[in-house]
Amino acid sequence: TASVAFLVAGSPAITLAIARNRIFFWGLLLAQLGIVVFLSARVHKLSPAAAGSLFIAYSGLTGLTFAFVLLAYTGASVASTFVVTAGMFGSLALFGTVTSKSLEGWGQFLFMGLIGVVLASVVGIFWQNDGLQFIIAFCGVIVFTGLTAYDAQRLRNMALALPDGQTGSYAIVGALTLYLDFVNLFLMLLRLFGGRRD
Repeated sequence: TASVAFLVAGSPAITLAIARNRIFFWGLLLAQLGIVVFLSARVHKLSPAAAGSLFIAYSGLTGLTFAFVLLAYTGASVASTFVVTAGMFGSLALFGTVTSKSLEGWGQFLFMGLIGVVLASVVGIFWQNDGLQFIIAFCGVIVFTGLTAYDAQRLRNMALALPDGQTGSYAIVGALTLYLDFVNLFLMLLRLFGGRRD
């Protein structure tokens, strides 16, 4: 994701081509959503190689859209937010993996929070308001912080329950789940604390 984002952000011709073609940009977003839905729905029928290829394709498409994040924020704020996100994510994933306390009860609460953040973000696209954007980002940090720990525990339990030899494709979907938690936590923190370019 980072490699594609830096490559695209460093090429004015590519960024202009994407920015000027709204249909292509929305197509990128729909393609990303389609891959996530397809992987999640077909995990039991996909080979690990096919699931891995789809995950890599998804990561590359995310890099195309992330190029605009790199252009909107200063390099220092992107780097510092990445370091903070990595530290938070690692700590939360470790907590979710090793804790003996069940986080199952968090699931419904976090899912409702996720739906709320998504709906508020859609409203925020059409109604630009700094207060609303701050609330969305703040709530998003809380939701994705919780989801990181919850998903890490859920995936550990799933891995222990699956028979040997059947974890390949599920491992890829698990990696995708944690990847989505990380990316969204990073974006929410960047919206809260990132310094925009002039």
